[in-house]
Amino acid sequence: MPPPVDTNSSQLIQTVLLCGLALGIAFGALAQATRFCTMGAIADVVNFGDATRLRTWVWAALVALVGTQALIGLGGVDLSQSIYTGRRLSWLAQGLGGLAFGFGMVLASGCASRALVRAGGGSLKALVVLLVVGFAAQMTLRGAFALPRVEWLDPVGPLLAGPQDMPSWLSRVVDLPLPWLRAALCVLLAVPLLLWLRRGRDFLRPGPLLGGLAIGALIVAAWFVTGSLGHLSEHPETLEPAWLATHSRRPEALSFVAPTAYTLDLLTLWSDRGTVLSFGITTVLGTLLGAAATALLRREFRWEGFRDVRDTAQHLVGAVLMGVGGVTALGCSIGQGLSGLSLLSAGSFIAVAGIVAGAVAALRYQAWVIDREG
Repeated sequence: MPPPVDTNSSQLIQTVLLCGLALGIAFGALAQATRFCTMGAIADVVNFGDATRLRTWVWAALVALVGTQALIGLGGVDLSQSIYTGRRLSWLAQGLGGLAFGFGMVLASGCASRALVRAGGGSLKALVVLLVVGFAAQMTLRGAFALPRVEWLDPVGPLLAGPQDMPSWLSRVVDLPLPWLRAALCVLLAVPLLLWLRRGRDFLRPGPLLGGLAIGALIVAAWFVTGSLGHLSEHPETLEPAWLATHSRRPEALSFVAPTAYTLDLLTLWSDRGTVLSFGITTVLGTLLGAAATALLRREFRWEGFRDVRDTAQHLVGAVLMGVGGVTALGCSIGQGLSGLSLLSAGSFIAVAGIVAGAVAALRYQAWVIDREG
């Protein structure tokens, strides 16, 4: 149950929640309009050799990374307490969780964020996927799958001397100021990526460029909202630092697996005083609203259902894998892929590698099934 709050804290909570809703609406609208999709980006490369959507995704990640590191370096926010920068580098949990999530998002026709966008556009099967993702995530957070995760997977990995983000790690190895290391890492990553991005002619159009820029900026804005606007250096009741309106009680950015579970908790336990709105929940609801509004305005709203029993089973299995994998890996393709990587977290690189590997494996599996039956 959250600590009691005074009037000023209550106003800050409302501000954080409204900002979360606005960021979610913006993300949903952008994802619907630009077809921003992690699974689609990987599938385009594997199946067709087309890297246009992958370049858009990488561009969004690069904008989020540079913007977030600049925000930290300028003293605008302290994100050292984020779940992505903890001292325990749980490589096994993040790697296996990423593999499961990546495989599942292909079976389910998109990741959790894409399911929200598709549900807003009229896809009933995406709505079913979301419900199952939320249920599986609940089981992994504190249900039947929680004990194996906490006892067998999470403890596997070194306990570092400090935060696991690359700038902090390097500062413990070389005697250089932390701001210099942040700037150097940004340059080392940005230059080759920008050169690669320039090679994509289809990417160098207003749609992909502006869409990726805006989505990356949303990650930076989310960190500022939860890490600065919603941060109290000393909570009036506990006299300890507090990050208001986040489930983790830490700074958060966009992520969609655990927040989907929290949304189900809120809807099913509405009368429970311990179940309250959070930044993650409002971003989930906002994404659904933003996608629906954009689909209606662009006349893209279409009802969609499952084709047959096999299609249903495939999506259900994929949803379970996403729910379990997303919690185990500490994030989804947006949570670890954009939010986590923006902090240069070592665990995020492991999780994203797992997500990509799982997605490629699932795409190869689907191609094998088609060849076998054809």
